[in-house]
Amino acid sequence: MKIDADRFRVRPGERVRLKKWPTRVKPFYASRGESQEQLARHVEQLSELQNLLYADDRHALLLIFQAMDAAGKDSCIKHVMSGVNPQGCQVYSFKHPSAEELDHDFLWRTTRALPERGRIGIFNRSYYEEVLIVRVHPEILRAQKAPRARLEDEDVWEERYRSIADMEAHLGRNGTRVVKFFLHVSPEEQRKRFLARIDEPEKNWKFSRQDIEERKVWKDYMRAYEACLEATSTKRSPWYVVPADDKPNARLIVSRIVVDALNKLDMAYPQLDAGRRRELHALRKLLAK
Repeated sequence: MKIDADRFRVRPGERVRLKKWPTRVKPFYASRGESQEQLARHVEQLSELQNLLYADDRHALLLIFQAMDAAGKDSCIKHVMSGVNPQGCQVYSFKHPSAEELDHDFLWRTTRALPERGRIGIFNRSYYEEVLIVRVHPEILRAQKAPRARLEDEDVWEERYRSIADMEAHLGRNGTRVVKFFLHVSPEEQRKRFLARIDEPEKNWKFSRQDIEERKVWKDYMRAYEACLEATSTKRSPWYVVPADDKPNARLIVSRIVVDALNKLDMAYPQLDAGRRRELHALRKLLAK
């Protein structure tokens, strides 16, 4: 079944109400085995395109994953990127900022981790935390050492959206394609996954009391996500709202979008000039002896 990625894309200027965006859609597979076969095909295409990206060395791809807890970010990254050469891929997870990071602007620590040309960078959470968790928990903002006037300004979020959009536009102009995924999970599906983390010993480490506390402000998070998606989804750096209640389906959607994004880049294997071809021909003769 063909996956139309555009149906999950947030269009520039579109008003976002996440209640109207599904957390589950009709599966793009008929069986678990078929989903694995489809994913394997996507991964194979992704591997070939990543080799081309690396050889061309003129573009980079930055994939950003944001979601509520237990939406499946880690497993999605693991499965979708399973066939990519580790030398051509960089994965970063951003936790609580360090003292050094707090002494810089809010984009500093993620900017240092941007992918080089020829590589795929993955941010498991990102600078978008600065307009999501920080907006839901304003006490974090007050601890960030920004000028007091900025902390008290009601326009601080709009200013941060503008900073993010400007940075992503700059990246696009300089060869880095940014594609952003919001894995949209329902509160009920999250509850089931949290129960599994408690009931299955090997998953106990994934769960804490803080996870329960964050569920209490679910509506606040949804409002923060809505405002963020509306303000920062652009033609060049789009957001995709991926239904995440069905993990295999979410992986197929994400992998299709990543393959499509790489296919849209103007890439080619380096062309050899006449002198280099003669050199290789002479070297081949030596090896053939």
